[in-house]
Amino acid sequence: MSTPRFTVEFGKNDPLPQDGRLDAAAFHRNHAAIAPVLGVFLRDRTGDVLEIGSGTGQHAVAFASKLPAIAWWPTDLDDNHLRSIKAWRAHARLANLRAPVRLDASEADWRLPALGLPSAFVAMFCANVIHISSWAVAEGLFAGASRHLAAVGTLFLYGPFKRDGRHNAASNAAFDESLRARDPAWGVRDTADLKKLGRANGLRLTELIEMPSNNAIMAFERINPA
Repeated sequence: MSTPRFTVEFGKNDPLPQDGRLDAAAFHRNHAAIAPVLGVFLRDRTGDVLEIGSGTGQHAVAFASKLPAIAWWPTDLDDNHLRSIKAWRAHARLANLRAPVRLDASEADWRLPALGLPSAFVAMFCANVIHISSWAVAEGLFAGASRHLAAVGTLFLYGPFKRDGRHNAASNAAFDESLRARDPAWGVRDTADLKKLGRANGLRLTELIEMPSNNAIMAFERINPA
């Protein structure tokens, strides 16, 4: 399988900061809205959370700082991103923020124990990834959630989504068109397709939470928790 390519590679066109910390504008727009949604589910829990496609690492720092009883595990595939996550972790000095791990989410079997990660997670979090990567990443993400979510765990997906075949905003339609023009394998994903993919992996959509800027969080749980 070829390595997934992403629309945004932070630091690709700009000089890297001396300490390696990259800054994503999207983080500043969305982290304050995402945090309460995760907090409702995680604030009274302990355990591990796996983040897929951690990017700069800013989300990992922000959410780990608000959830000290949770061990936050950031992952990414890009070298610059992994360096940035490491640098943000060193800067934040949070005991519950784990070192970043290279992970190709499109793989059918992530082999997490071999990478030094736990095999089960109370939650998985993925923001702004599946529309800027091939459908194989979405397939790998749901297969990984099926394999590694705890019985009462939740997969949280954040980003723009079509709603049963229709865009919820003209700006999302234009964004979708621009993505597909750049690569036909990219594009704003449809909630219907993601629900179908979830069911194929034993997961069901439990909530669709509207977010600012016409984004949303989709929350998936096991259909038959053991």
